[in-house]
Amino acid sequence: MLQNVGGVDRVIRVVLGVGIIVAGVATQSWWGLLGLIPLATAAVGVCPLYLPFGIRTRRLPKNN
Repeated sequence: MLQNVGGVDRVIRVVLGVGIIVAGVATQSWWGLLGLIPLATAAVGVCPLYLPFGIRTRRLPKNN
């Protein structure tokens, strides 16, 4: 599967994921576990929600 998450998108996902986890820990809530979703998509580079809409924030590799 081709990656569809670009560099800036990955950074935003990491920041949001960490922020959600920190907020969950600060409020002692299980909702903080939702922060793992953006972290996982940033690590893998594939966002399942982008697939049906054909969204790509990562450039396609150039063919030589």
